[in-house]
Amino acid sequence: MSKILIVLSMLGSLVFGASETKFPADFKNFINVDTLLSKDVGALPGCDANVSSFPAIYQETVAQYCAVKPGGPGKVSIKVSKKSAAAYKKRTGKYADGDTFILHLEDLKVLFVTEYKGGKPMYGIWTESGVDAAGAKGSGLNPNDCRTCHTGYQAFCINGQCGTQK
Repeated sequence: MSKILIVLSMLGSLVFGASETKFPADFKNFINVDTLLSKDVGALPGCDANVSSFPAIYQETVAQYCAVKPGGPGKVSIKVSKKSAAAYKKRTGKYADGDTFILHLEDLKVLFVTEYKGGKPMYGIWTESGVDAAGAKGSGLNPNDCRTCHTGYQAFCINGQCGTQK
């Protein structure tokens, strides 16, 4: 039955662009972790930065987020729920239902959420106040955009978790 609900949720997002995840109301209690994009400076590179030496997935990430906000999205943090912290650090892509991590675009007040259901990553885009922003007019972002990057760069992504080369 849960597999049917997951498929229906995915089909709904194809048609309506809605988030596949629930809003993580407790996101402020999540643990901050570092990645190449957030380490040290805590911000994505600006849109005029030379990111050609970065792995392709990071170049695409910067390009995508520059499309969201000219000049770049600014300050970011990567957050994981306390329940998910151990699995996130292992970087095996194996997560229990409900495990969650977030790319928090702090200056834009937007959360890019990855949540696991049936062992598979589901994606959502939320404002800090809980408004579903997936497919918002002019954003160019929806769960399928997340899925495309998170599955298209297999050298850096394992079952929805990106950031470490295999």
